[in-house]
Amino acid sequence: MLKTTLAGLRAHKLRLVLTAVAITLGVGFIAGTFVLTDTVDKAFGQTFAKSAGKIDVAVLPGEDGGPGEEGGIPPDVLEKVRAVPGVTVAAGLVRGDAALVGEDGRAIGDMPTVGLSVPSGELLRYEVDEGRVPRGGGEVVVHTSLAEREGFEVGEAATVLDGRNRPHRFTVVGLVDFGIDQEASYRGAVGFDTATASAMTGEKTYRELDVLGADEAAVAAAAGGSYEVLTGEELGERLAKEAGADTRILRTGLLLFGMVAMLVSALVIYNTFSILIAQRMREMALLRCVGATRRQVFGGVLTESVVVGFVGSLLGLAVGLGLGWGLLAIVHRFNDAIPVAAPALAVRTIVLGLAVGVVVTVASALLPARAATRVSPVTALRADLEPGSGRFRLGVLRTLFAVLFCALGLAAGGYASLVMEKGETAMYLVAAAGALFFLGTVAAMPALVRPLGRLAGAVPARVGGVPGRLAVENARRAPRRTATTTIALTVGVGLMSLFAVIAASGKATSTAQIDEQFPVEFQVSTQFGGEDQRVPHALAGALRERPEFSHVVELRDAEAKVGGEESYVSTVTASALGTVLRPKITEGSLSALRPGTALMDEYIAERSGLAVGDTTRIATGRGAAQVKIVGVHDTPAFTGLLVPEADFDRYFTVRDSTALMVKQGAGTDATAARKAIEDAAKPYPTVRIMSVAEFKDTLNDSVNTMLMIFGGLLGLAIIIALFGIANTLTLSVVERTRESALLRALGITKRQLRRMLSVEALVMAVIGALTGVVLGVAFGWAATRAMGESSVFALPYGQIAGFMALAAVAGVLAAVMPARRAAKASIVESLSTE
Repeated sequence: MLKTTLAGLRAHKLRLVLTAVAITLGVGFIAGTFVLTDTVDKAFGQTFAKSAGKIDVAVLPGEDGGPGEEGGIPPDVLEKVRAVPGVTVAAGLVRGDAALVGEDGRAIGDMPTVGLSVPSGELLRYEVDEGRVPRGGGEVVVHTSLAEREGFEVGEAATVLDGRNRPHRFTVVGLVDFGIDQEASYRGAVGFDTATASAMTGEKTYRELDVLGADEAAVAAAAGGSYEVLTGEELGERLAKEAGADTRILRTGLLLFGMVAMLVSALVIYNTFSILIAQRMREMALLRCVGATRRQVFGGVLTESVVVGFVGSLLGLAVGLGLGWGLLAIVHRFNDAIPVAAPALAVRTIVLGLAVGVVVTVASALLPARAATRVSPVTALRADLEPGSGRFRLGVLRTLFAVLFCALGLAAGGYASLVMEKGETAMYLVAAAGALFFLGTVAAMPALVRPLGRLAGAVPARVGGVPGRLAVENARRAPRRTATTTIALTVGVGLMSLFAVIAASGKATSTAQIDEQFPVEFQVSTQFGGEDQRVPHALAGALRERPEFSHVVELRDAEAKVGGEESYVSTVTASALGTVLRPKITEGSLSALRPGTALMDEYIAERSGLAVGDTTRIATGRGAAQVKIVGVHDTPAFTGLLVPEADFDRYFTVRDSTALMVKQGAGTDATAARKAIEDAAKPYPTVRIMSVAEFKDTLNDSVNTMLMIFGGLLGLAIIIALFGIANTLTLSVVERTRESALLRALGITKRQLRRMLSVEALVMAVIGALTGVVLGVAFGWAATRAMGESSVFALPYGQIAGFMALAAVAGVLAAVMPARRAAKASIVESLSTE
């Protein structure tokens, strides 16, 4: 039986290839994910090992931060380490914020560039690409990629802001690659000698001590038990492990999409084996007649699936190796902080890829293999109908299964979106509901094929003439086969539609909240980077004097103890509260906010157990005050407790703002208004100006980028599903050889025959896409409702129509090769086949 199975595979190589393609793509995606992340981990390990190998011992703050100021290492510890016998060189590394100013006079980036001390000599762990390291107080080095982006060159002057935002002029003496420092690569970095770095960042302690020429035990004894002491090799492993955390997150995310691809592959393989088994009933019946047992027939089919799965998995590993290497090259091109190394194909990847491919293929072939043993030899030898055609009944068990799962899915989705409290739990319940309803749809799909086929084929049947009508009937006459073929496409299109609806609804919700709560034209803020990064009160005063603006609103906050817990107290310009800015009140009333009262955000309400009408204590540097809670709000801009402006000034000394909201006056040109803000903000380099329109565009661009990434990842599942359609048509062409020849003999041309198969593929693709769109939109609506009470549902009509059109076009393209094969067949030879 084994020889017979292998001989059959050799005789039908095309069938083997078509069946293996789906598993090749699925395994390729999974293997590519591991190759990508393993290669990045390997490159990080090599880079950090090379860097940390330049030192013998490193001293780091302990888990509790150590006894130094702000958890750093005090200078006296460095002196003790330098006094250890055998130590040749020891240096402390300073790290903090030091904003580099660009040619436009504004601080570069949304966050201050990192200010670092750059040691010289043997302890230099960075690569100097051009020039040299700084040697005095007037010299600075700039991160190479930052210098290239902003146009800094060696020998030029550069302005850097210190910890108090005061400008200092330096000469650029070198360009340094800080690539091993992930934060420096992300934010950009400037480097100084140690003394200058301490002065510019305001840091009085060290983040790390690097030592040459002593053993670990002696340094640990000198530093004391509050600090962690590592060898250079241990430090390299630590840094590589920390950098690898990002790759683990990436790996998990990509593997989720890989699982979707494997699910679609399983559906395609199941359908392919079902068709193959049905077409080979006579062959198997003959084997039964000459002595083969049911077990041997069953084993033969499983052996074929093992071979197909193994071959497809091997090809998938090769595809994954190339895919992972290609993705790494693309990632490195856009982010040179990601190092490159030779592609890593680990034993784990090979074993997992082969195991997943073979197991999925064999599992998908189990039901078809079982079906192969259930037809008697005499019945199979008599059979002359196309497999899967004829009258189809869903069956009692399958009907109950479909009704039960669809009902459970609808009930759970409805409860999550309409009844239960909005939030993360409701979202998870919607996801579970969607999975249940999808299973019910899979069970009911054969019964839906004929009505959906009539709907999807209405136009092609009307305009396509006889070939069009025949194509529609061909798609409808084998419901089980068509259902299994199209449900694979439903998975990909359904998830795409779901993400598109959630993305559109998220954008609509954010836009609606911005328009409702912040009806202003501009927001003025500063770089993110700590408590000192605030908008000066003087800037607010300067803007209020400008005729271009009707309102300048200051948002301020300060840390305090509320009810004994660390929290924030915030306020807003009194004249703007309730007029320009309208916080969303979920309990109580905004009008009740008077001296001695406060509104609290929902987080404090949940954490503290306070309710409207309760009183709580605010402890500040100026003393303590009792306030009465008069409402609960859900407005992220107002953190912690929101108190009247006069009360805030009495409780705190904070006068600078976290942000300014600026509303332009009637009849003022937006360009002139922005120019007025820029002129007023010139003395403050860290200030950032963003129009609300720009903020909305930035938000929309971020959501669209995420949607494109999801679309690209789900595209693989759709491609596999289209291979399934092509596979089904190819196998159908084989079993309809005489039928196609008869149509040709009756007058249908080759072109009409090709059109018939193309329309059949079009109808199947539209059935799958339409089902996916309906499921995606429905559960996208449920997910939007489950997000929050203020969520706004938005249907992206253009994208949904695009999904349908792309599925239809892709379906037609999938029929090209099967249609050409059918048209090339000889009429006489086809009619003479048994």
